[in-house]
Amino acid sequence: MTPIYEDNHIIIVSKQTGEIVQGDKTGDTPLSETVKDYIKIKYQKPGNVFLGVVHRLDRPVSGLVMFARTSKALARLNEMFRVGDVHKTYWAIVPRINEPVTEGDGTLLTHWIVRNEKQNKSYAYDHEVKDSKKAQLRYKILAHSDRYTLVEVQLYTGRHHQIRCQLSKIGSPIKGDLKYGSPRSNKDGSICLLSRYMEFVHPVSKETIKVTAPLPEDALWQAFKNV
Repeated sequence: MTPIYEDNHIIIVSKQTGEIVQGDKTGDTPLSETVKDYIKIKYQKPGNVFLGVVHRLDRPVSGLVMFARTSKALARLNEMFRVGDVHKTYWAIVPRINEPVTEGDGTLLTHWIVRNEKQNKSYAYDHEVKDSKKAQLRYKILAHSDRYTLVEVQLYTGRHHQIRCQLSKIGSPIKGDLKYGSPRSNKDGSICLLSRYMEFVHPVSKETIKVTAPLPEDALWQAFKNV
C-alpha cells in the first residue's frame, strides 16, 4: 500500500496485487484496515479511525483505490461513483494485438454480462440475454512489445469483472488471468491490470483532483514505463 493523495476528507492509495480491499472469508488483513492503521499512526488519532469504502478492486489487480475519511465525503463519493462522476482509466497488458497504436478515441465495446455467483465469474454476450446487464468500455492501443500489447481502458459501466470479461470476449485475455482465458498465470498470482488514473471533482472542496498510480515493479510493466 502506497499513499498517493490525502486530505481531511479522502485518501487514495496504490494497492498491491494480492491485497483485498475489504475483509472476506480468507481472514486476511484487508487494505481498509492497513489504511486505518496508517492514518491512526500518521495523525496520532486516538480511538477508532473512520474510513469508508466507496469502491473495490479485484484481489489480483493493482492500482488506485479511494477511501472516504469522513461520513460527509462517503455519502457524496458513493453518489459520484453511482452516477459515473469519478473517471477511472485502467491499463492492461494482453497478448499482442496486430493493430497499430490507436489514433483518436479508440474502440467502444458493448456486451451484456451475466454474473455467475457460484463460479465468481462473469460471461459476456453480444446480445441481451436473461439476467444480463449492459456493459460498455472503450479501449485504445497504447504500445506494443514483441509479445504483448498495452491497452488503455475507460469504463462506462461498473459490472463484475467487466474489463477482464469483455477483453476476453474479443480474444484478448489479460496476461495472467487464468479465469478468463490467459494460458499461464503470473508468478505472483497477479493479473496485468492496473487502475492507472483517476479524475474527479473533490466532494467537499470542489477542486479537480487528478492522480496516477505508479507502474508495478514487474519487468513487463516496466517495459512500458515510457508510454
